[in-house]
Amino acid sequence: METAMPEAPPETIPAAPIEPAAAPPDSRGDIVVEIDDVNFSYDRKKDVLRDITMDIRRNEVTAFIGPSGCGKSTLLRCFNRMNDLIPGAAITKGRIRILDTNIYDPAVDVIELRKHIGMVFQKYNPFPKSIYENVAYGLRIQGIRNKSVLDQAVEESLVAAGLWEEVKDRLDASGLGLSGGQQQRLCIARTIAVQPRIILMDEPCSALDPISTTTIEDLITRLKDQYTIVIVTHNMQQAARVSDKTAFFYLGELIEFNDTLQIFSAPHKRATEDYISGRFG
Repeated sequence: METAMPEAPPETIPAAPIEPAAAPPDSRGDIVVEIDDVNFSYDRKKDVLRDITMDIRRNEVTAFIGPSGCGKSTLLRCFNRMNDLIPGAAITKGRIRILDTNIYDPAVDVIELRKHIGMVFQKYNPFPKSIYENVAYGLRIQGIRNKSVLDQAVEESLVAAGLWEEVKDRLDASGLGLSGGQQQRLCIARTIAVQPRIILMDEPCSALDPISTTTIEDLITRLKDQYTIVIVTHNMQQAARVSDKTAFFYLGELIEFNDTLQIFSAPHKRATEDYISGRFG
C-alpha cells in the first residue's frame, strides 16, 4: 500500500445495516481495513503504537499476536473508535480507512460506524435479559419492533452462532443461566444480529474451557464466509488454527505481517521467530 494517498471528499459510513454476504471468488482479496502509518497515544505525549501500516482483507481472519502491552488490543479498539471513550486518547499520526471511509474524519458518525463493526469481548457479557432479548437488543435499539422480523433475526443469528439447537426451547430463559461457552456464543449471536461487516474479537476464548474454545474456533472459521474478522489472541496455536493472516506486535510496533503459514513456519524477522518459539513473551 502506498504511504501517500489522495484525499477523498469526506464521507460517512452508511446508516442502514448492510446485508453481509459471502464475497464472490474474484472479490475475496478486497481490502476492508487500511491502516496507513498510524501512531496512537493515550495521553498525546507518548505514542504506544508507532508507524503501523497494514491492510486487512474481506472474508479473512486476521490474528494479532504479541506479548502483553504490545499494542494489539489498542489497535483493535481503534477500528470501532472505542478508544474515544478514554480522555486524551487519540491517533497522533496517519489514518485508518474502513469500508472506504476515513473513520477519524470529523464527518463520520461514530454510532453509525459501530453498527458495521461488531465486537466480542474477552469476558462474555450477556445482558440480564432473556436469551431472545439478548439477541434482539441491537435490533430494538435500531427501532425494529415487528415481531416476525425479530423472530427471524433471532433464530438466524442463533443458528449462525451454533447455539440454536441448544436454546430454541428456552428462549425466554435468562442468558446468564447459560454456560460460559454458550454465553460467549450468545454474545456472538447478539453481535451478528445487527449484520455488521466486520467482527472484532478481543481474546474471545481466554475465559473458556478447551471444549468451548474449540467450539468458538470452529464458529470463527464458519463465520469468515460472511464477515471480515480480526482477533486478538495470546494463544499462538489458536492464531495458527483459525487465521489467514497474522500480525506480530512488539513494544508498540508491527514487527511482521504475513500469511499465517509463513509466520509460523518461516518468519522473516528474528524477533517473530523468537516469540513464536517461546524465547520470550
